[in-house]
Amino acid sequence: MFKTLKMSMRKQLILALLTIISSLIFVETVQGGLNKYIQADPPYGGTIFIDPDIITSADITTFQGAIYSGQGMRRMYDRRVGGFITVNAYLFNATFSDGLTAEIQVNPEFGSSAAAEVVALKYGEVVGRIPTVLRKNVRGLWIHKGNNLFGGGCNLLIHTGQGDGYEAGGILEEVFIHEASHASLDASHSSAPGWLAAQSSDGSFISRYARDFPVREDIAESFLVYLAVRYRSDRISQANYDIITQTIPTRLAYFDSQAFDIYPLNMNYKSYIPVVIR
Repeated sequence: MFKTLKMSMRKQLILALLTIISSLIFVETVQGGLNKYIQADPPYGGTIFIDPDIITSADITTFQGAIYSGQGMRRMYDRRVGGFITVNAYLFNATFSDGLTAEIQVNPEFGSSAAAEVVALKYGEVVGRIPTVLRKNVRGLWIHKGNNLFGGGCNLLIHTGQGDGYEAGGILEEVFIHEASHASLDASHSSAPGWLAAQSSDGSFISRYARDFPVREDIAESFLVYLAVRYRSDRISQANYDIITQTIPTRLAYFDSQAFDIYPLNMNYKSYIPVVIR
C-alpha cells in the first residue's frame, strides 16, 4: 500500500513539474520572447541575401580615385589554389574622402595596366560605399579572376567572376559589409564581454551561418542587419524589420553603444524607434 502511495505521489510530482515547464514555455512563446527552453531555427540562412537594397550602386561612395603606381611583387591569397601566391601585381593607391587609404593589388592575369585599372576603379567605388568603421583596418584589395567566394581580412579578397554574380543579384555591397566586418570588428568585439553577454541575452542567432559559426561569423552576420534596421529601415520590409529587432535586440543595442563611424550611410539617415531592452 505504501509503495503504491509513493508511486502515485511520484507520478503527481512529475506531472506537476511537467505542467510548470509547459506553462513557462507557453508564456515565453506567446509573449514573443527569446525562448530559453526551445532553440528555434534562425530566421535566415545568411543575412547577405535578405535584401539587395540595403546599399545600392546609387548610394554615396567615399572613393575618390586610385592612382596607378606600377607593378610590384605582392603575396595575395587566391581561392582557386587554396593558398597564397606571389605575383607581379598591378598596384593602385586608393584614397577615400574620410581620409582612409588602401592599396589595390590586381593579379597580372588581367593582362595590362589598363584592364587592371577598370576592375580597380570598379571595386574601389563599391568598397567606398561601406561605412568608415568597416574600412579602418582594410589595408588593401586583392583582385583575381575566377568564380570563387570573396574573403574578409586586412586585405579584402575579390574574384571578379563571383563579383559579377553578386552584382547581378544586387548584393555586392552587402557582401563587402560582411567581409569588411571580419577585417575591422571581429578582433575587437567577437570576444568582448559585452558582445558575449548580448549573445547570451538574445538567446538566438539571426542566421544559421551565425549559429553554426558563432565566434567567426556572428559579428559579420549581425552587423549587416544592424545597418539595415538603424540606417536603411525604409528599404527593408516591415516583416524583416520586426524579425531582426525581435531576434537580436541586445546585439543591436551593443552596436548602438559603440558609437561607430557609419559615414557615409548616415548621410541618408532615417530616424528609428529605439528598441527597449527589458
